[in-house]
Amino acid sequence: MHEAARRAELGRFLRARRAAVRPAEAGLPPDPAPHRRRTPGLRREEVAELSGVSHTYYTWLEQGRDVTPSAQVVDALARALRLDADQHRHLRRLAGLGAPGTPAPARSHDRLQRLVDAQSPGLAAIYDRCFDYVVWNGAYASTRVDPLTLPADRRNLIWMMFTHEENRKVMGVRWAAAARAVLGQFRIAAGEHPDEPRYAYIVDAVTRASPEFAAWWPAYEVRPFRPARLVLHGDAEDTAVEMFQLRLVDDPELVLVLQLAA
Repeated sequence: MHEAARRAELGRFLRARRAAVRPAEAGLPPDPAPHRRRTPGLRREEVAELSGVSHTYYTWLEQGRDVTPSAQVVDALARALRLDADQHRHLRRLAGLGAPGTPAPARSHDRLQRLVDAQSPGLAAIYDRCFDYVVWNGAYASTRVDPLTLPADRRNLIWMMFTHEENRKVMGVRWAAAARAVLGQFRIAAGEHPDEPRYAYIVDAVTRASPEFAAWWPAYEVRPFRPARLVLHGDAEDTAVEMFQLRLVDDPELVLVLQLAA
């Protein structure tokens, strides 16, 4: 969204939510002259006072002026306007901020398992932001690797790609290119969460176990996912597959990886 359009949309959203909040809902005392109130909702000066900003600054926000509210201001506005979690996230996006810190949604592994099972005979697996496996289907387990055969603390796509010899055989000459591509995605994810200890653990473990990882990791190659085709070498026949990645809207930290027959 263009910046001017985003600011205009922010102003429209603030005006709509301000009109929807009654003074009593915001904890304001009864209006001594209610017949003089021209809006059923809050006045601009009331929102400004409730959120701790000046009347002028809040007016500029509603007018779509070129101002950049801080996360603290936006969160204070969300409280003043009695926004629910979805509205709060929308307000932060319109203000050019990330989503507010909220608990991770409860995951139903049974639901996710049904999703990957429904992709058969295609290979399907879901992993989280640290590339740890969450669920996978039988086709993935029999063709690539069964994550249950990996150590419990290393059921991770990076560990599998760089240390599992059977997977290397399945991928053949394309292993190095595919491994570097996955490593580039992992580099981006780790860089976006520098305080996450799980990344440090995986990096340390795979560095000790894989000479290729130890050599490539310091190069700091970053590469987002790109569609690709692979040929997987099986005992009976080779299978060409096309790669897909889909992020779950209800839990964006989860990624569904599909490998469908090409």
